[in-house]
Amino acid sequence: MLISTRGRYALRMMIDLAAHEGEGFIALKDIAQRQQISKKYLEQIIPVLNHSGLLQTVRGAGGGYRLVKKPEEYTVGEILRVTEGNLAPVSCLESGVNTCPKCEECMTLSIWSGLQQVVDSFLDSITLKSVLEGSVQSPETFLRR
Repeated sequence: MLISTRGRYALRMMIDLAAHEGEGFIALKDIAQRQQISKKYLEQIIPVLNHSGLLQTVRGAGGGYRLVKKPEEYTVGEILRVTEGNLAPVSCLESGVNTCPKCEECMTLSIWSGLQQVVDSFLDSITLKSVLEGSVQSPETFLRR
């Protein structure tokens, strides 16, 4: 699993919006400038976040973007799944039904399935608020739970 630039930049944009939550609608140029990301690249990410219901958009003067929910209601896992699709470590786990002809006798399937569960659980335990507060659990602490 490799998180693309699209997923990383979407996460940075969402964190930026969370950091400026009380300021109303935020102009894309301001986000791009603060995050040092091309405005043009962010324009390609916006529709995905908007159509998934993560952002509210207003066009025109005074327009921009803002979060639909509170920062503590967004998880890193949710944002990455919207922008990256499935976070499965192997292709046979990408959809709900495993269609691999060897899945019944695959000796490694439980390894990949376990890895996916750990990754999903870890990413879903991190909220935008916890990122802003610097209170993200270390992987070691998370795994000891």
